[in-house]
Amino acid sequence: MGTEEAHDDHGHHLPAVEDWPRGFGEASWWPFVTALGAAGVYVAAALYILGRGDGAIVSPIAGPAALVVTIGIFLVGLYGWVYHAFVIKFWERDADAKSANKLRWGMLAFLGSELATFGALFGYYFYIRAGDWGSIFVGVPNLTTSLVIGNTLILILSSITLHYAHVAIRNDDRAKFVGGLAVTLLLGVVFIGGQIYEYYEFIIHEGFTLTSGFFASAFFGLTGLHGLHVSLGAVLLGIVFVRALFGQYSAERHVSVSTASMYWHFVDVVWVFLVVVLYVGAEVGA
Repeated sequence: MGTEEAHDDHGHHLPAVEDWPRGFGEASWWPFVTALGAAGVYVAAALYILGRGDGAIVSPIAGPAALVVTIGIFLVGLYGWVYHAFVIKFWERDADAKSANKLRWGMLAFLGSELATFGALFGYYFYIRAGDWGSIFVGVPNLTTSLVIGNTLILILSSITLHYAHVAIRNDDRAKFVGGLAVTLLLGVVFIGGQIYEYYEFIIHEGFTLTSGFFASAFFGLTGLHGLHVSLGAVLLGIVFVRALFGQYSAERHVSVSTASMYWHFVDVVWVFLVVVLYVGAEVGA
């Protein structure tokens, strides 16, 4: 293969062609790594169940350990995918409104698939609530605590600060932009810490776990999936924040700020709906 042919790349010029492995056009291993990490969450859940009770066939620590590893793989894959697809060559391209709109529509399509995922789990919850399941709330601890109320307010506040940062960069106010991003990222980390502490209280002190019944499986499935999404959002905001520190945004070039904001506002709205349906709904139905 000649040099001219090797650099042709079939007429495409996307950042992914610089990714590993080389020599396969636009092929990339990063989506595969991300998918592998996501699939590993289900393996970790299976190991957790197999490690419970007197007839456990694996170590009780196998499930949690596998979960930590697979989430790490997922986050690494996501970072590599986002970085190589959207960041590494960004400043070598011209500001193109058409390309920016493609990315925004791509994010909307992704959020549509996420809405379907959450909708399936909410459908499962509504199904078990609609049937004659009078005992599903037996053993369920008090869910609507000051912790969940505080965490909800924190996440709502993070959407406000992110909107403030987004408006600031559109007005080319870099100082307010970076400050708003920093506060948003901090609030997101605090929310994640609050949810981890909530799980600790439920599992260790209340004995309320994934295997405690139908409601418990719905509760941990929905809140765990949402917690994973908030963690991913924090990673995206972290990338945006680091790029902001290097001055890589302006009033004309901030499409990744827009797409990250869309994702963050989405997970905030899902959380509010989740609190009303799951937390408050459990208190009403108990």
